[in-house]
Amino acid sequence: MAGTPPDDVVDRDATTDPDATTNPTDPTDIDNATDIADIDGPEGSDGLGDPDDVMGFDGAADPHEDCVVGYDPHFEDDLAAADAAVPEVRALTGPPRRFARPLRRRFRVSARYGIRGNWLAGHHTGIDLAVPRGTPVYAVGSGVVVLARWSGAYGKAVTVRMPDGHYALYAHLNRISVRQGARIRTGTRIGSSGSTGRATGPHLHLEIRSRRGYGSDISPVGYLARRGVRLT
Repeated sequence: MAGTPPDDVVDRDATTDPDATTNPTDPTDIDNATDIADIDGPEGSDGLGDPDDVMGFDGAADPHEDCVVGYDPHFEDDLAAADAAVPEVRALTGPPRRFARPLRRRFRVSARYGIRGNWLAGHHTGIDLAVPRGTPVYAVGSGVVVLARWSGAYGKAVTVRMPDGHYALYAHLNRISVRQGARIRTGTRIGSSGSTGRATGPHLHLEIRSRRGYGSDISPVGYLARRGVRLT
């Protein structure tokens, strides 16, 4: 690609993962820039795709697909420092309050938000969407990428600060397709699903926080439903 890529497009050679050498199973962290997708693509002008492509929760979660991520003080410290370093940005041009689903293929909810367990918060802080390793993951809303790197227990993860002050955290990725500080649109491809970090099988852990810090999580299903997107 000739010239300098715009803010919301990442060149493969522009970003490196400082922890890649400690994760020999997948040292390549950044996808090619052509993997970046805009919501106004072939899947429909509303960015929601076909509702029939989504599978709801179908019973007890499969323990082999659960994520066991919990409070990680090193990640929280890194996130706080990165958040302070990334300035506020205006939302990119386009219809206001546009949101979309993070996956465009069939998935199964392997762990619901809020289920009780041995987490510091006392419950599961996100929702786990079981999909094969390498499934494209897209931004549910526009915003600025606060952190895009190896994130401890969350594995390879991307955290996006959205214009409404909420944070979307996409965890256990196999690959990352955006860089810190990039402004992204709703529907931008941010990476591919995987099982990095504290995970026992390939899935996307989607976490929505009302503030930056751990414990401010809210239901991703409710958050997206209030914005016109059915997740389950």
